[in-house]
Amino acid sequence: MKEGLPDYDDVLEAAARIQGHVHRTAVMQSTELSRRLGADVHFKCENLQKVGAFKARGALNAVYALDDAHVRAGVATHSSGNHAAALARAASLRGVPAYIVMPSNAPAVKKEAVIGYGGQVIECEPTLAAREAAAAALVERTGASLVHPYDDPWVIAGQGTATLEYSEQASRPDVLLVPVGGGGLLSGTALAARARWPGTRVVGVEPLGADDAARSFRSGLLQTGDAPATIADGLRGALSQRTFALIRAHVDDIVTVREDSIMAAMLLVWRFLKVVIEPSAAVPVAALLEGYAASASVGVVLSGGNIDFTVLPALLAGRQG
Repeated sequence: MKEGLPDYDDVLEAAARIQGHVHRTAVMQSTELSRRLGADVHFKCENLQKVGAFKARGALNAVYALDDAHVRAGVATHSSGNHAAALARAASLRGVPAYIVMPSNAPAVKKEAVIGYGGQVIECEPTLAAREAAAAALVERTGASLVHPYDDPWVIAGQGTATLEYSEQASRPDVLLVPVGGGGLLSGTALAARARWPGTRVVGVEPLGADDAARSFRSGLLQTGDAPATIADGLRGALSQRTFALIRAHVDDIVTVREDSIMAAMLLVWRFLKVVIEPSAAVPVAALLEGYAASASVGVVLSGGNIDFTVLPALLAGRQG
């Protein structure tokens, strides 16, 4: 690993490190859904992963990469939900404490998951600055090792194992669509895809109301992501210098989608794949619904399936809950 940036070898090492602790998730396809989306689409179902999201991979790799001396005091992070649960589970498997900073508006189902895995939840204001400050204070107070949700080379390498696995299950797609918030999944995916599927276009997709990655990609300069407004709560993070560097080097494009398309895409996946996904996972499907990659063979990483059903009526009514 050079200058803190993971490479394909780190993804291979991550796959060996986490083997036996994660599911080999299914790749699914629906002829009718493909017809409605205008492309030949296959879905890598990380919504069926441990803790209900791809985040299980990166958290496990990061926690198991720590030596005994560094992990003894526990691990800490800030997260809106899926990484929080994943880190709590990984810490439990290693028998160490997990301290999790969560924004006050994080879905209740995700807070409950963290507590269920034995994590200690510390709430903060729903801004990235507040999350980072609270996590830094926790690390100072407890001596825990910080495992960032995406700005961590071991986390990024772990996320890349989903596409490494995918490449063993399906033929090479023309386009691989991946949701992007902080960029950990997109970075890791690109590392694996470049090695396993040369010629495949790797494309990040994010909500229009949280478009810092698209703006950064277009300008070549890292842009801020203050006050993101989207139902896709898992994509409200902002790129880091690390993930931005990897994305600039290995990703072909980043596109944005509307909120109404995200909801419509989520409901289509529920209806035709018969699996539950959360709004963040529907974001790349929304790109297809808006006409992106028409008539191509497309791979989609369905990132997670943790949705708070108590706010579902509000979501279906077009509100943010």
